[in-house]
Amino acid sequence: MSGNAAHYFVDRHVDEGRAERPAFREATGAKRRITYGDLAGVSGQVAGALARAGVPREARAAMLVLDQVEFPALFWGCLKAGVIPVPLNTLLATSVYEVILNDSRASILFVSEELWQAVQPAAEASPHLHRIVVIGTAPEGTQSYKDFVEGARVLPAVETSADDVAFWLYSSGSTGQPKGVRHVHGSLKATADTYGAQVLGIEPDDVIFSAAKLFFAYGLGNGMTFPMSVGAEAILFNGRPTPEGMRDIIASEKPTVFCGVPTLYAAMIAMFDREGVPDVPLRRCISAGEALPEEIGRAWFRHWGTDILDGVGSTEMLHIFLSNAPGDVVYGTSGRPVPGYEVRLVDESGTDVGPGGLGELLVRGASAADGYWNKRDKSRATFEGEWTRTGDKYELTPDGRYVYCGRTDDMFKVSGIWLSPFEVEQALVAHPAVLEAAVVASRDADGLEKPKAFIVLKQENRDGLADELRDFVKDKIGKWKYPRWIEFVEDLPKTATGKIQRFKLRDGA
Repeated sequence: MSGNAAHYFVDRHVDEGRAERPAFREATGAKRRITYGDLAGVSGQVAGALARAGVPREARAAMLVLDQVEFPALFWGCLKAGVIPVPLNTLLATSVYEVILNDSRASILFVSEELWQAVQPAAEASPHLHRIVVIGTAPEGTQSYKDFVEGARVLPAVETSADDVAFWLYSSGSTGQPKGVRHVHGSLKATADTYGAQVLGIEPDDVIFSAAKLFFAYGLGNGMTFPMSVGAEAILFNGRPTPEGMRDIIASEKPTVFCGVPTLYAAMIAMFDREGVPDVPLRRCISAGEALPEEIGRAWFRHWGTDILDGVGSTEMLHIFLSNAPGDVVYGTSGRPVPGYEVRLVDESGTDVGPGGLGELLVRGASAADGYWNKRDKSRATFEGEWTRTGDKYELTPDGRYVYCGRTDDMFKVSGIWLSPFEVEQALVAHPAVLEAAVVASRDADGLEKPKAFIVLKQENRDGLADELRDFVKDKIGKWKYPRWIEFVEDLPKTATGKIQRFKLRDGA
């Protein structure tokens, strides 16, 4: 069998008689659908169009594309041609697109019409881009996607090794500038065979809906490779994932599997508390991006009777490698290693940390990235032989579960004792008035670090609430862990994938 991932995820379904099965359907707009057979054909035509345009193997193709049927056609078409697709976050500033286009040296850009204005100045200034293809109406100096593919030959997937670089993803930038993460063909099947098959338990008759977008490693697995690994169908939504929008799509499209992030689950729960839930048989829900607060998991179960399987993944590992599992859910923990992965905790000297201790989480598994592009020092610091450093601090419980304590950069000492911001945040969101919370270190008049909380409320009334929340935290997790300062805010700074950007809060603290 070819090492090209497009054979396994796309063409195999045609070879095995599943050409007529639906692969994707759009939840908005024209609500287009595409079958596995049609996807095999159009992705082959994209490969032919790339060859006709003179785009060579291993050239980078930037993809600033909404979650629409052209996304899988372009992604798999690039893989078939041996061209490296680079899906980009659709919510970045023009200046960041300029950095990424220059860093990746992409020679062709595919862009949804709706996103052209955001990237136009960066694209037109790029010395590397030779062709810009617009999905929709093509402005002057660009080519429409329709014209790009029309009349092109349908080409089969080129032969590759499973170790050939297949695509790049740029890290979400929760701690600063994004980095180009290079992934090989074999990593896609590795995540499907491990988390997709053995934790999520994806089945051919599932309909899966991921609020996390396809440009995000978590969304790429949820919304594309996991359903495509078994011939299931995925729902595509090209808008912002608001609580109301998610409710409406769940109600109308009736997915069996829903994939979200903690901040979205929290907002949806607040809405369901007021309005109730749709009558939809969700059989499985998952969460990643940030650790799921215990109270959110319990509240979701009260509404749906379905657990949220909270897990931990990273762009560097492509998907989730540590997770709660069906029938083995303990809220407030990140569960156990996904079958196929090994994890360990180490202290600052690299010594293994046992149960009850605090250490940085390292992970080993087949889906690890091939390294960062043009960032050798960062690659060497993160990828240590077979082990990948996550930058997350964890505690191992005596029964083998892992409890998230915060990012390495987010941890700080209070009175000489390490404090987990996440522990304080979990305590705060357990209060009925709190929707979201983020905790960072701030210095008091003596220059000592103490916790400061930024809080988004469910209600307008703030009278006396700050003192009430301090007492609430003291009673729940300890006298010394309460936030010395509390600032009520309308929202928290987040990446497009829902991760709270605590470094921005620290800068302002």
